[in-house]
Amino acid sequence: MRKARGTARFGTTRGWRAAIATVLSAVTLAAVGGFAAADPAPAPSIAMLTLTAMPAGWQTRTDLRPVLEVQSDGQAVKRAADSAQPVNGTVPADVLDAAATEIRALAAVDMGTPEAADKGTSIIDYMPRTPDQDVHLIVYAPELSEGLSDEQKASRKRFDDLFQRLLNAFTPA
Repeated sequence: MRKARGTARFGTTRGWRAAIATVLSAVTLAAVGGFAAADPAPAPSIAMLTLTAMPAGWQTRTDLRPVLEVQSDGQAVKRAADSAQPVNGTVPADVLDAAATEIRALAAVDMGTPEAADKGTSIIDYMPRTPDQDVHLIVYAPELSEGLSDEQKASRKRFDDLFQRLLNAFTPA
């Protein structure tokens, strides 16, 4: 093997290995640099309002998607419990504004939990642009009222009325 001042010379095994390693490093750096220059994927759209209903025995269901998802501009997607086909549509702005007010009010009340809490769940998630104002309302066993106070029953009725009002306000596209 021929060396010139401690370096490998081409024509020797060590020289060829050094050349191949240099070329592979350059190709790898160029490839990685090419991926880094790509535009980032757009952020997923997060619904401002979602309504989810999990019936009794929900553990056997595999599809637990919301029955209604509404964007801040009123664009919405509704899914019937018995159909996997989503339907695009809208919910009017005045209904959304009133719903936001009612959701904030319901966040401050006690809706109680019946003794038999494994009888389904209804959820309203309100997620405006600022995360510190998110509100998540959950009513366990919405059909039951055993062991609940009159105030809790009234609060649960307000929740159910709001849930139904939002579903009924949906207009298919």
